[in-house]
Amino acid sequence: MCFQLDSLPPIPPIEGGAIEHRDLILESADGNRFATFAAAPEEPSGNGVVILPDVRGLYRFYEELALRFAERGLAAVAIDYFGRTAGTEKRGDDFEYMEHVAQTTPEGIQVDVRAAVEWLREAGSSSIFTVGFCFGGRNSWLSAAGGHGLAGAVGFYGNPAQRESPGPTQRAREIDAPILALQAGEDQNITAELNAEFDEALTTAGVEHEVVTYPGAPHSFFDRRYEEFADDSADAWQRVLDFIERYGG
Repeated sequence: MCFQLDSLPPIPPIEGGAIEHRDLILESADGNRFATFAAAPEEPSGNGVVILPDVRGLYRFYEELALRFAERGLAAVAIDYFGRTAGTEKRGDDFEYMEHVAQTTPEGIQVDVRAAVEWLREAGSSSIFTVGFCFGGRNSWLSAAGGHGLAGAVGFYGNPAQRESPGPTQRAREIDAPILALQAGEDQNITAELNAEFDEALTTAGVEHEVVTYPGAPHSFFDRRYEEFADDSADAWQRVLDFIERYGG
């Protein structure tokens, strides 16, 4: 799991920020019903964000992150991956998520992403980005190859390499939106070589992109508990906001 259950985004709330939020059940084109958490700003910018969580799926960290986006004028919807196997109910801390992760497919995740993208468009967002973490970071970049008409895709410490199926590196020529990769220098599983291969593949494919590595930072550094990486987290958050402003509507 990328985050502990008591983790929170290392982003200060904006006092007095006027937002609305609610739990939603969305339905994908294949009939899957899945849980989401949506947050909407009082004064929308026209940009929307689909948040793709780590392997545990939808829980408090990502609901809080959706609120932080909405406070900054961005409509946000955080999705769950496990509607097909675990239903749509809220889950306890003892949820055995890995058995459900093993049953996900890239195709299933992308049809759910599309449903979230379409919901944001219907709600008034004209430019839509994906932002994902770990498992979600990889799937965020793959969403840019999913034909969703994204304005951009951001991933925190995602694995871009070939695994059970082709990764973002292997599918770079299919990517049709700008990419931002925010990687951890001390990540034991996502090496500098894998990041360099991703960077090179995107360059060769002519994809606008930036691959940023934070030296010394561990996997999941974007967490309020990691006070020693607060500066890296602040930089990463600002890069996300700048990326959305640059490529958004």
